[in-house]
Amino acid sequence: MFDPVAAMKGLAEERPVFHSEADFQHALAWALHSQHETGSVRLEFKPFPEERFYLDMWIRVGGEACAVELKYPTRGIDVTVGNERFVLRDQAAQDITRYDFVKDLVRLERVVEAGLATSAVAILLTNDSAYWKESLRPASVDAAFRIAEGRMLAGTLQWATHAGPGTMRGREGPLKLVGSHLVRWTDYSSFPCSYGTFRHLSVIVQGP
Repeated sequence: MFDPVAAMKGLAEERPVFHSEADFQHALAWALHSQHETGSVRLEFKPFPEERFYLDMWIRVGGEACAVELKYPTRGIDVTVGNERFVLRDQAAQDITRYDFVKDLVRLERVVEAGLATSAVAILLTNDSAYWKESLRPASVDAAFRIAEGRMLAGTLQWATHAGPGTMRGREGPLKLVGSHLVRWTDYSSFPCSYGTFRHLSVIVQGP
């Protein structure tokens, strides 16, 4: 129902860059709605009504449903597309974003296991090569949450023992994945400047 690589390829033709994660979310939702006019695309969907648990996107076509979580961490860049200028801020805390991406996978696995969604997808779009490249510091505090090309995310992942309380605040717990998820990055768009290369990671959680 939802091929994230194909969807992102089509989106890149119209929107090679976004102002924010919310801008990215709305643009992707609109593109998917246009492709599936007989279906529905919901934002900030609650799969478990009694919990404070929101999904970025919920796609329903026929008898199938797909849950989607999005991330859009950026490096500072100033580019113009058509008549629109995009000034992105230089975001730090890659370690926290990696943890949150893995947490998205844990959440999506739970939704699929509960039978609420047929499948689920976690998407991270970025122009920060630190996410797709191997770390120069293999003993970093977030080594378990690294999402470099070719990494297999599986099992229980947690911070290194030397991680400080400031880094872990609100994210102290280990993350347990039920399945195994291979990390594969795909080119999205490119601009002729520093940090001008955008790539996306799309990890699919498939139901039984």
